[in-house]
Amino acid sequence: MREMLEHGELDYLTGDYLAELTMLILGKDQLKDPTLGYARTFVAQIADGLGLALEQGVKIVANAGGLNPAGLAAKLEEVAGGLGLSPKIAWVDGDNLAPRAAELGFTGALTANAYLGAFGIARALTEGADIVVTGRVTDASVVVGPAIAHHGWTPTSYDELAGAVVAGHIIECGTQATGGNFSGFLDLPRDATPLGFPLAEVDADGSFVVTKPAGTGGVVSVDTVTAQLVYEIQSTLYLGPDVTTDLASIRLAADGPDRVRVSGIRGSESPEQLKVCVNELGGMRNQMEFVLTGLDIDAKEAWIRTQLDARLASNPPASITWSRGALPVADADTEEGASCLLRVTVKDPSADVVGKNFTAAAVELALASYPGFTLTAPPGRGSPYGIYRPEYVARDEVTETVHLWDGTTIEIPQPVGATRVPPGAEVEADPVDPIGPAEDAPAVNLPLGTFVHARSGDKGGDANVGLWVGGENSELRDQRVGWLLRLITPDAIRQLLPETKDLPVEVYPLPNLGGVNVLIRGLLGDGVAASTRFDPQAKAVGEWLRSRHVHIPEELL
Repeated sequence: MREMLEHGELDYLTGDYLAELTMLILGKDQLKDPTLGYARTFVAQIADGLGLALEQGVKIVANAGGLNPAGLAAKLEEVAGGLGLSPKIAWVDGDNLAPRAAELGFTGALTANAYLGAFGIARALTEGADIVVTGRVTDASVVVGPAIAHHGWTPTSYDELAGAVVAGHIIECGTQATGGNFSGFLDLPRDATPLGFPLAEVDADGSFVVTKPAGTGGVVSVDTVTAQLVYEIQSTLYLGPDVTTDLASIRLAADGPDRVRVSGIRGSESPEQLKVCVNELGGMRNQMEFVLTGLDIDAKEAWIRTQLDARLASNPPASITWSRGALPVADADTEEGASCLLRVTVKDPSADVVGKNFTAAAVELALASYPGFTLTAPPGRGSPYGIYRPEYVARDEVTETVHLWDGTTIEIPQPVGATRVPPGAEVEADPVDPIGPAEDAPAVNLPLGTFVHARSGDKGGDANVGLWVGGENSELRDQRVGWLLRLITPDAIRQLLPETKDLPVEVYPLPNLGGVNVLIRGLLGDGVAASTRFDPQAKAVGEWLRSRHVHIPEELL
């Protein structure tokens, strides 16, 4: 926060503090202390940067209020008073539906929060707020709200709102837009300089430039911006409480060093219902990792599994999941290189079942099982896990309210859009070769990532993978894009990623961005907090996919 205030030349400083998992964590916090439920790191950042923000006239907007925006606002008043400062602090609520969860049919909910839009934030800013904190607004809303207030947009300024949504989506994950987690990192400076945080310069028509403060680390390029654009989306339509954004309409162009212009974005009216993030307590989980070394790995795994399953049979956990890493290399010259890990994860409503009942059964086999038996960590007591699910609610079930510093409250009407041409109906994609090289063209078996980038992540229990052709200035780009669009089908994904072979897979072309978006339904089970996968948030699925070998026509190399 301080770095951006010192070097960003800002009108507004925004922060997205909430994820599906964060809401669960905040819900657990409130079970212990009802006065909590907000992002406490934000309080420390405000203590460090508030004086500078007020001095420069920078307005601060963040959804750090989580489950308790009123509590956060009160805490900020206390912190500001201790600094001798008197900012105008507003908060927005109405998203928290947990008290009415049973009435609305959200059985078992620990947390239930509707995703609110940006007009409450905008109203607080137009009333003169220096700081606006909210509960569960969408990630992009903290950027859309300031843009509405600054440019005077209305609920039917669909294209403009859609542009601001895209701006918010690009900068919401901070340095992921400036080279963080970027599959093309080999072309970036890889020293100890921290990556700079992105800025969005939003114009009145909704187009914008992505850049970063001068002198900071990292890079802003068409590829780094694309990487964040395709992150954790679903279809080509990005649904939000204020507007539906047509992702296929986005156009990117370099606009100078560390500057990318984003334009052409189309929007239409938002869905009739609001999405609700519901988390429930799922029970308790625990895991242990066995080290398998040297020869006869398969037999060693089979024996320990048979032994442990038998020992747990008298009081079995509700679920037992086994997974093993890659086989070690032959004739390895280090012990670690000659080893692989076998992980067992158990889940059950009872802490006792996944506690000593489970760990003792494993540890007591240490002198009575396969040769070389060892564990990577001592036994633990287990920990609670949660289950995420999306729900939906009619807009009239939600009352969004702005609370001002003087006690004034303002109810924000839910936007109702006019009839509009469906997004995409009037959009012409940049021309690409729809076929690419002939199917019988000479080809080489190489990793997909030879010239294809990827970024992946989670959407609840689903995994999202964006794939696109890197290098916007390559003479071969159009042909490569055409080849990629033809190559990536649901069946191709199931072949390249065998773990998806029994799952629904959807593929959405994004030719303007030079690639496709892949949605793998159910790969993550009940979401990150309950998933037993090695990579529970699918952050590395894209890198796995890039490493898989495909037949690439020689003329594309």
